[in-house]
Amino acid sequence: MSSFKTLDDLGDVNGKVALVRVDLNLPMQDGSVTDDTRIRAAAPTVLELSQKGAKVLLLAHFGRPKGERVSTQSLSMVVGAVEKVLGKEVMFVPEIAGDIVKQSVGILRPGDIAILENTRFWKGEEKNDPELAKSMAENADFYVNDAFSAAHRAHATTEGLAKVLPAYAGRSMEAELKALDAALGKPVKPVAAVVGGAKVSSKLDVLTHLVTQVDHLIIGGGMANTFLAAKGVNVGKSLCEHDLADTANKILETADKSGCTVHLPYEVVVSKEFAANPASLRTCNVHEVAEDEMILDAGPSAAEALGDVLKTCKTLVWNGPLGAFEMQPFDAATVALAKTAAALTHEGSLVSVAGGGDTVAALNHAGVAQDFSYISTAGGAFLEWMEGKKLPGVVALEA
Repeated sequence: MSSFKTLDDLGDVNGKVALVRVDLNLPMQDGSVTDDTRIRAAAPTVLELSQKGAKVLLLAHFGRPKGERVSTQSLSMVVGAVEKVLGKEVMFVPEIAGDIVKQSVGILRPGDIAILENTRFWKGEEKNDPELAKSMAENADFYVNDAFSAAHRAHATTEGLAKVLPAYAGRSMEAELKALDAALGKPVKPVAAVVGGAKVSSKLDVLTHLVTQVDHLIIGGGMANTFLAAKGVNVGKSLCEHDLADTANKILETADKSGCTVHLPYEVVVSKEFAANPASLRTCNVHEVAEDEMILDAGPSAAEALGDVLKTCKTLVWNGPLGAFEMQPFDAATVALAKTAAALTHEGSLVSVAGGGDTVAALNHAGVAQDFSYISTAGGAFLEWMEGKKLPGVVALEA
């Protein structure tokens, strides 16, 4: 893992001004925050800086205002939720640079916290305008990036500021980078990856990269059907990208050359309709799927066999469910494998890292999220990391 400075390298920050990039792109309903997970993720960094006497200015985006001020996307709407999590009063500043920010900094006492306005109200944010970065930096002494979820974007507040101020990784960013390094950077082998989801097309780069990095690749969800069809299996009415058969076969060939074993379900749960507990539900061998049936989950024997694969591994990275987990009983394989991974992690024989919205939802549904070594709430950034790409916001922090 590349070296980067953390809060441990800061020294005395009493009275100094910290620009801290966090993720406050929060789900809202009727003007209220419905999920404060991202605030809680940032809280350790924000509170540590505050307790050390820094004046903490939080930078974040909210929605896609496209360089215009949109009242419904003002970060003033999240101040109450942030105060509730931090247990401290938080000032709102309707600018991100200039005299108003300077005046606000003058009002703040050491340890005080302020949220600056939605950075995407300024066109220079997404253009990574160096002048915007400089103008923001004029009111601060150092910069902290604690938003891994935005690290795949080269924006003024995720990459530009690191070029004009001393830059550090916040606690959430630090934990994320260490976890990811343990999963694919310098993992303990053998390494397994679970990749699920609806379409191969959405994770082509992920699959292509992973087969050169891991020992076992478990493919689930709708994308498994595409690989099965490419191998000549009749998948009936199942969700399947038949036009990607050649691509799927090339990935399988690369896996073979790289010494990666690809696991596809040999037993499946099928139905003639996509509905909860349908009358047409049955479990069968993958070669017995009828023309009018859909594959909606891996079967129990297949899930057990995949669990046995994990028992031979030391590291696991997981992105995506094995079946249509939102609807019972098509959550069974995902839940079974997740519980096996959690048990292996709990006993200390497996390092397990998972990420992506559906994955987090699936692991929460299985009741095992807290038992994984690390769960990333980042979506796009986590996927780009799985693709082997350099993330601009991370590269900018490298010492």
